[in-house]
Amino acid sequence: MLRFLTCGSVDDGKSTLIGRLLYDTKLLFEDQLAALAIDSRKHGTNGEALDFALLMDGLEAEREQGITIDVAYRFFATGKRKFIVADTPGHEEYTRNMATGASTADLAVVLVDVRRGILTQTRRHSYIASLLGIRHVVLAVNKLDLVDFDQAVFDQIAADYRAFVAELGFETVTAIPLSARFGDNVIARSVNTPWYAGPSLLGHLETVEIAGRGPDQPFRFPIQSVVRPNQDFRGFAGQVAGGRIAVGDPIVAAKSGKTSRISRIVTKDGDLAEAVEGQAVTLVLADEIELSRGNMLVAPTDRPHVADQLQAHLVWFDARPLIPGRSYILRTETDTVSCTVTALKHEVNVNTLARDAARSLAMNGVGVCNLSLQGPVAFDAYRDNRSTGNFILIDRYTNATLGAGMIDFPLRRAENVHWQAMEVNKQARAEIKGQRPAVLWFTGLSGSGKSTIANSLEKLLHAEGRHTYMLDGDNVRHGLNRDLGFTEADRVENIRRVAEVAKLMADAGLIVIVSFISPFKAERRLARDMMEEDEFIEIFVDTPIDECARRDPKGLYKKAREGKIANFTGISSPYEPPENPELRLDTLAEEPDDLARRIAEFMGERLMRG
Repeated sequence: MLRFLTCGSVDDGKSTLIGRLLYDTKLLFEDQLAALAIDSRKHGTNGEALDFALLMDGLEAEREQGITIDVAYRFFATGKRKFIVADTPGHEEYTRNMATGASTADLAVVLVDVRRGILTQTRRHSYIASLLGIRHVVLAVNKLDLVDFDQAVFDQIAADYRAFVAELGFETVTAIPLSARFGDNVIARSVNTPWYAGPSLLGHLETVEIAGRGPDQPFRFPIQSVVRPNQDFRGFAGQVAGGRIAVGDPIVAAKSGKTSRISRIVTKDGDLAEAVEGQAVTLVLADEIELSRGNMLVAPTDRPHVADQLQAHLVWFDARPLIPGRSYILRTETDTVSCTVTALKHEVNVNTLARDAARSLAMNGVGVCNLSLQGPVAFDAYRDNRSTGNFILIDRYTNATLGAGMIDFPLRRAENVHWQAMEVNKQARAEIKGQRPAVLWFTGLSGSGKSTIANSLEKLLHAEGRHTYMLDGDNVRHGLNRDLGFTEADRVENIRRVAEVAKLMADAGLIVIVSFISPFKAERRLARDMMEEDEFIEIFVDTPIDECARRDPKGLYKKAREGKIANFTGISSPYEPPENPELRLDTLAEEPDDLARRIAEFMGERLMRG
């Protein structure tokens, strides 16, 4: 079985090539050919001739726009080999779908329109293919018929491409001159390229040697689910992600280190003596050890990494940029954990492969970053095992997939830094103060009245003998955050630091009053997740922007509207209002002192002791 994908830039002929390949190998049924003829007359771009791209572009939107949007998979076989091909989109907007197709492929067919040569998307797809572990590439220089099958043009493109990929680690790069529309060099050598002595595309695909990982690799079994149909059976279902396992073999749980042996390997067709990579099985252990989804059964003598800090290559898909300090959800094959990108080490320039300094990663960008996870996960380096070395990043609010990652290695700091047990804990510190710790997080536009209300509240609490501390946005920027500006990346880091300080103060037993614009939902959620349950209280000071501008206590709105201040919240930078704050304050209806008293009453028995 050979899994391969077609990739490259828009309109390089990827779908046409696969359609032509299926047609020329006579792998289409009569009803498919009839439907293709009808579709070609309706949607085609070749006049009365068959438009082979329509065999792959199945979505109506694809046919209307003439581009591939989703990944189309096709299975076919010849007398020499079986194939699964993924036809992936070339448009930059759908780079995520290209990465999806590449993640399981053994070989990439990179198409190039001979008239346009090597483009940025050609380079981007080639680099992503190398990141995702593909080691064999076919450079399909397409549409040679449009340049009269000129050998010099083909040779130049092939030389340019080989020079670009020289550092990407491909084992083989095979350049083939093609005309997918007319079938030249698709399944057989073409008379139109007498100067070409290499194989046809199909000939190469049938004979290229793909080295498998084999059963000698370390055993890996990510647990998908616990199977317990009755009290007499408890098994762990999943797919073998590396190596082999046999009845009687010793295993260890990667996270806990607990050991056992395999007593049964169960499938729907009966028990097996052994299982190898790719097989879906249920493993029954000789001992009752605590295991669940997210853990991994592994070979005792060759264990994966278990860490909560790691370095990875990341392909970013979302229109909103990746910003260090922002909180995301990291999902491996079986595990899900909150994470933060702690550092963007560099961005890879896909045109030159240079490592450029960057503070954020834009859509379709590729970078190297450090990640800090809320809890440890078990993993291998991606180069060692694709299945256990990959992850995706997910938006905490929309559940949209934002990026795909390939793990490089755990960070050494994860081994060097450990929690130190303290004799005096948060509860003891709070009890001596006669109160429960809390973080009262005021958010709202500049001029909304946050600091005025927060200051009034602190005076009330202080008069009651409560132990408080107020963190104000302007004041903190004079010290701790004086190195930060007002770009989106700096705003994210500003809130991250303040949230960490607020967490430490809450751990000291204090009632922490935080007054920051904090415009982004993601950072407010990050702050909430740092605190214990019911410890974080979000207070939305909901003042209309026109009223804030009318007050304009610092003259900032006037300057922002005149273009003298960049990245000003509400004018040139967005504010994302809370959806479900614990308290919403209307400063048009009540005075600041009255609102402060309302907050104190709200806290009441919920937060105070003694």
